[in-house]
Amino acid sequence: MKQLSNRHILLGVTGGIAAYKSAELIRRLKDHGADVRVVMTAAAMEFITPLTLQALSGNPVHTTLLDPEAEAGMGHIELARWADLILVAPASADFMARLANGRGDDLLTTLCLATAAPIALAPAMNQGMWRDPATQANTATLTSRNIALFGPAAGEQACGDVGPGRMLEAEELTACAAKVFNSRLLDGIHMTITAGPTREAIDPVRYISNHSSGKMGYALAAAAADAGAIVTLISGPTNLPCPERVTRVDVISAQNMLEATEATLGKCQLFIGCAAVADYRPANTAEQKIKKDGDTMRIDLVRNPDIVSTVAHHSARPITVGFAAETQDLIRYARGKLENKKLDLIVANDVSNTAIGFNANDNAVTAIWKEGQLAIAQMGKNQLAAQLVALIAKQFFTAKN
Repeated sequence: MKQLSNRHILLGVTGGIAAYKSAELIRRLKDHGADVRVVMTAAAMEFITPLTLQALSGNPVHTTLLDPEAEAGMGHIELARWADLILVAPASADFMARLANGRGDDLLTTLCLATAAPIALAPAMNQGMWRDPATQANTATLTSRNIALFGPAAGEQACGDVGPGRMLEAEELTACAAKVFNSRLLDGIHMTITAGPTREAIDPVRYISNHSSGKMGYALAAAAADAGAIVTLISGPTNLPCPERVTRVDVISAQNMLEATEATLGKCQLFIGCAAVADYRPANTAEQKIKKDGDTMRIDLVRNPDIVSTVAHHSARPITVGFAAETQDLIRYARGKLENKKLDLIVANDVSNTAIGFNANDNAVTAIWKEGQLAIAQMGKNQLAAQLVALIAKQFFTAKN
């Protein structure tokens, strides 16, 4: 069920004894990589507490139509836009009747009316209520509007009756939710990307760095998350917002970046070293600001660790992709790095061209691997990132799945 990786699932919980199953459903959805937020009706809170579902989902539970803590108080619109799927489980007969009639008298019905995301209901009610002509008419109305029904199952019910109306079990509902989504190129792949510059301290106020903006690495992180990857972005200092569905780890120096990278290698299946890591750092960092003294100043430098090479030689080695920023003889230098560092693929770009170099919004690169290479013409970094992610996925993962 890798299709659930990085998906936003809004779980609606209505009043009914089956609400206890919602707790296990949250766990199953999260186990498969989904981010789950919960909306409860007033009746649902009589059966299970918001605190329980908040603890399991890791997100605040929403119960109020007009939330004063939400942006402009319009919590239902924010949630409606956030969701990739609205799954109401359990869906009571009362909720189905109100939704079929277009009612918007609580948070859950209102966001169902406001969303563009697919909606699925997991009915849960007494067998007599399920068979009632009114419920069946409401069901027909809802399905005619492309609202999916997951279940119900038949069997013994809490009241002692036997028949249709039981809510499906959590694992069954999770499988149904996964089928709503198409498979993506990197569904479920754990991925680490480094981005931005590093800063190597000279003293508390000065440092050695470079002109990297981090734009390419951040674009790659966003594209990988869109392709279903579980992305950790290890970023040097930048002014960029973290892409959605990406976990960012902020670092300063090359040593910080190496340590953060190594911490991910137990799970990491794909590593992209896009950061512009300083090759050298001061041999000694002054504890206090160095005062101006004389016309010259000498700083002794020592070599920093080569992060991408370290990853490529690690015992838990993932597929390893590097970047080569060069100002001359681009392909020869890049292919040399590919071989010497034992990389699976390297992306070479000419940073002497200011239209595609550091801080630019466009880039043009050549992707190089052992058996070949592909030149990609100048385009926006977001568009380029999507092409690179697709190339890497097809080259190293699609054939294996």
